[in-house]
Amino acid sequence: MADDRNQAPREGALLVDDDESRERKAKRSRDDDEALADEAANVLEDLLDIMDIDADVHIREDGDRIVLDVRGPEAGRAIGKKGQTLDALQFLLNRIVNRDADEQRHIIVDSGDYRERHDKSLANLAEREAKRAIQSGRTITLQPMSARDRRVIHLSLAKFEGVTTESSGEGMRRRIQIIPTGAPRRSRR
Repeated sequence: MADDRNQAPREGALLVDDDESRERKAKRSRDDDEALADEAANVLEDLLDIMDIDADVHIREDGDRIVLDVRGPEAGRAIGKKGQTLDALQFLLNRIVNRDADEQRHIIVDSGDYRERHDKSLANLAEREAKRAIQSGRTITLQPMSARDRRVIHLSLAKFEGVTTESSGEGMRRRIQIIPTGAPRRSRR
């Protein structure tokens, strides 16, 4: 009986990529990422022009994400109050650029490392309030904040001994409660 395993691939057969094929796919993927990053930067520049903000956009790769830095004399206007303008630009940009993409890439809009500084500030606030909650034995309720900011606080206190965190409220009034372990769940600010 003849061995027919060496014949042409049949429907349903497992095809294994060779090294050359993998290299071509990786190069194509990098090219696609660069094209997506360029498109995102161009769209962001257009949005900034419409908003009459004098700033430039610089692309920075950060692992799986594409980070677009807004720089220039009016870059602060792109941040907005508590980063709300950055968040809005980022939301719009992700919706516009990833609308047809098979593999979506998350795009971050930043200005002068605002997001990193803001996250550090939130982590410091979380630790300070957690210590206060433990010391007083009472639940501390923080001011309402965005989902992104609440996530930063939850993550920064996830391994903090002696407290748990919980979100309460609805919509824009959603807040974090820092609850000392063993304490009754009462709100205090």
